[in-house]
Amino acid sequence: MTHLGARLAHIGPGRVHIELPARPEVTQQHGYIHAGATSAVADSAGGYAALTLLDEDSDVLTVEYKINLLAPAAGDHLEAIGTVLKSGRTLTVCQLEVYAVQGGSERKLVANGQQTLIRVNRTHR
Repeated sequence: MTHLGARLAHIGPGRVHIELPARPEVTQQHGYIHAGATSAVADSAGGYAALTLLDEDSDVLTVEYKINLLAPAAGDHLEAIGTVLKSGRTLTVCQLEVYAVQGGSERKLVANGQQTLIRVNRTHR
């Protein structure tokens, strides 16, 4: 996320928002934010949302996710929102939404999806 320039904007129980500023390094040939960057912040938002409901010795890995790109990602920044739909002992399912934000108030849903994560024991490095 640091490489992309993304930052955590909100952390709450079962819900995380990540903001990704629009900059040339994350855009594609038409000037829109690249689908890879859009998908990456959505995946991370869901993963962090899942972590908010687990104990400190737990970590998560994405098992699968499906994302629908609904509109070109054009705006000042993207806001990815991960929301836990079901938190289990082993698997967690999250809803993923990505909005393009222009001028601070104009928001457009540009991607949505669903994600399944698996809980793993945190490894200490």
